[in-house]
Amino acid sequence: MQIYSNTTNLIICGDININYLESSNYKTQLDCLLASYNLSTAVNFPTRITKNTSTAIDNIFIDKTKNSDYTIEPIIKGLSDHDAQELVLHNIKIINKKPQFTVKRLINNTTIAQFKLNLSYENWSDTFTEEDVDTNLKNFLNVYLRNFNHSFPYKKVHINHHKKAWLTKGIKISCQRKRDLYKLYKTTHDLNFKNYYKNYTKILSEVIKTAKKIHYNKLFTRSKNKDCMELCQIRNK
Repeated sequence: MQIYSNTTNLIICGDININYLESSNYKTQLDCLLASYNLSTAVNFPTRITKNTSTAIDNIFIDKTKNSDYTIEPIIKGLSDHDAQELVLHNIKIINKKPQFTVKRLINNTTIAQFKLNLSYENWSDTFTEEDVDTNLKNFLNVYLRNFNHSFPYKKVHINHHKKAWLTKGIKISCQRKRDLYKLYKTTHDLNFKNYYKNYTKILSEVIKTAKKIHYNKLFTRSKNKDCMELCQIRNK
């Protein structure tokens, strides 16, 4: 399988567990391998800072001949002891993608009532006139599915992947405060502050969990039809 080509802009990122702030045999071996794909490191700052160590084990490798104009900086999220990295390629032109859509059947109380009404108008005696059971089943399904597709047509629906209705303004502010506290937590030796940060993180996690639970319970309650497809869509949000 071919990985590299002149038309492919290859970028590799991840936690490689090799410290790029110091020389080592592992670093040399990896550099040689990456050089065969014309890749080199873009990270030149610590990505994991603890009380006793400062290492760059999370890395992003790019082709600098194709991405000569770039910037990279650390992002402290406070989600783990590893910082995130943000790579911006300034010479890349991205075409705006069209909104993503999906199709779903229009199922509600009105269309269900129409479906039942349409079925009541069918002359089912004509459906079971054959002696062969398979033929009768085929005739039944043809009538049933014809009414089903007519009563429950497909409609185009926009997909919103980033909507988090449970994420309130207060939770956003608390998450930002948690990130600010985490910056201090990584460097302080104050045990009282460390305990404060841990308690703050624990309480925030419980608040987020409760907010999600309340939000999705409301969605289940408001769901009029409660059919399997609709409940699965709510669960997967």
